[in-house]
Amino acid sequence: MTSPSLELQGAIVTRLKAVAAVTSLIGTRIYDQVPNGAMFPYVSFGPTDELTEDATCVDGFDISLQIDCWSRAVGFPEVKAVSDAVRAALHEYDLPLTNNALVYFRHRQTRILRDPDGLTSHAILTFEAFAEQP
Repeated sequence: MTSPSLELQGAIVTRLKAVAAVTSLIGTRIYDQVPNGAMFPYVSFGPTDELTEDATCVDGFDISLQIDCWSRAVGFPEVKAVSDAVRAALHEYDLPLTNNALVYFRHRQTRILRDPDGLTSHAILTFEAFAEQP
């Protein structure tokens, strides 16, 4: 069996790398673990929570997933552009899963902030999903 959140993360990466509005801003810089010296702007995965929601004959999971967008450009415009492109590419998109069934996937919230280093702008996107595991 494949973890629904792991399979979902793979589908997200595939989708983001296929959307021109995203790749025109960040190329293919989408990371699970950000490498040292990564070029800005980029997208990375933050925390994920899976909550078991089983029903008769169905193993279900409420999934909360965080995607982070990072920029070192002056001000917030670049990180806002990246986060909006990511949101538009993913919100209610029918992400294909091979081993699990995705019931829904939607954007819940975006927060924009400046990191304590005073140089880095950060967008935190939260998505929620429900997946069933056979």
